[in-house]
Amino acid sequence: MSKLLIGGELVDAVKKETYEVRNPATGQVVDQAAKGSEEDVRQAVDAAETAFKEWSDTTPEDRGKALESACELIQERSKDIAALLTQEQGKTLFEAGLEIHHLIHGLEFYAGLASKVRGSHVPLPQKNAYGMVVRQPIGVCGAIVPWNFPLTLMGTKVGPALAAGNTIIVKPASTTPLATALCMELIAQATYAGGKKSLPAGTVNFVSGPGGSVGEELLSNPRIRRIAFTGSTPIGRHVMEVAGREIKRVTLELGGSDPMIVMEDANVDMAVKMADIGRYFNCGQMCLGVKRLFVHESVAEDFVSKLAAGLQKKAVGDGMKKESRMGPLHVDYQRTEVEEQVEDAKARGAKAVAGGARPEGDEFKNGHFYLPTLLTDVPDDARIATEECFGPALPVFTFKDLDEAIERANASEFGLGSSIWTSNMVYANKAIDRLEAGNVWVNSLHYGYDELPFGGVKSSGVGREHGPEALDYYLEPKGVVVVNV
Repeated sequence: MSKLLIGGELVDAVKKETYEVRNPATGQVVDQAAKGSEEDVRQAVDAAETAFKEWSDTTPEDRGKALESACELIQERSKDIAALLTQEQGKTLFEAGLEIHHLIHGLEFYAGLASKVRGSHVPLPQKNAYGMVVRQPIGVCGAIVPWNFPLTLMGTKVGPALAAGNTIIVKPASTTPLATALCMELIAQATYAGGKKSLPAGTVNFVSGPGGSVGEELLSNPRIRRIAFTGSTPIGRHVMEVAGREIKRVTLELGGSDPMIVMEDANVDMAVKMADIGRYFNCGQMCLGVKRLFVHESVAEDFVSKLAAGLQKKAVGDGMKKESRMGPLHVDYQRTEVEEQVEDAKARGAKAVAGGARPEGDEFKNGHFYLPTLLTDVPDDARIATEECFGPALPVFTFKDLDEAIERANASEFGLGSSIWTSNMVYANKAIDRLEAGNVWVNSLHYGYDELPFGGVKSSGVGREHGPEALDYYLEPKGVVVVNV
């Protein structure tokens, strides 16, 4: 059974309650998980506050060494972690392996940054005086992680939090606690100072359980000074409202409806390949996935036929099987929503040139499977165009010129990622300048590099994760005035 991690110990929930974690491909129970509550979060806060006094006093070099040690421990157990992740989340083993690789790379990135934090010296208009800006850790941080990429999105919070000298409490999605629990246990075992010291008990804590109890306590507890949330836009609004009452530092990485613009001079074959990966990786359950495809009318027929042909060959199945190239959707209600969005588009005149239905066969009857779907002739007011589609369905639109494409791409409440495919740098620079998104990729897959800031504008969130910029949200700047006497 997966337990809670509080104060360096694996413990049962205070109320001794548990719940089942099920495989979305088979419906079978993978394991039991501890069902935490407000009381468990409060115990974790106590432990994190105690640990903060020691952890914040460690050297930046030691904090970096501890993160490096955590990476080594995770790498040693990567096969076990990948199997757990596939069984509880549904993604293929190949995708699970890539997620673990991304987690380790991100933690290594912040291990290197831990000793690179800089303040500043400021001349002042006063004789014999100068100013300084020093940057100090905030304290106890709370991290709320979704189910689509539970490990990497945990790492984007734990890495900078620990590098900056904070302690942290992680709440996973209720449906994906297992792999995260194992990773957090390994991180808690990390050592530094030549392997002679371990993380102070309570530096990292893990509390699984319902959002209505565990999540709400993280948001409302005044001793937690920082909240990092990744999830849907509606829940993000609630997070900001509740956490704002305590004037907490908040970052929100929310939903997206990323446009991909393919110009007439694009490398069509490469763009087709990246549209396939960018939309259907992890069964399309990505905030930064390609969700609206805009193709220049002169290359649209060729592009669509090539993409549709590839999708019709994509092997859908249980992620534990090596031949599977796309697993199930994580939860049944998510599949239902995607089906409703596709059917709404069809009712408005759209055509499914690939997919558009559930796969048939006994091996699919107990899972949340849906075929990779490509839609043409989609009207701009269809739900799949105006809402976020969190699944393996992609609407295609054609356009005459770049100005039209950018205008339609920006006609969304979301602004997370975007891309343009072209060999013309005039086109590329116009898109970089005018696309309303936190990230723009030119001739590149929609991918969140650890080296660059990642986050959205408009309804896609506030603040940034990844990059050196992420540390800014885990450090409090303090102005200092020194007068020589």
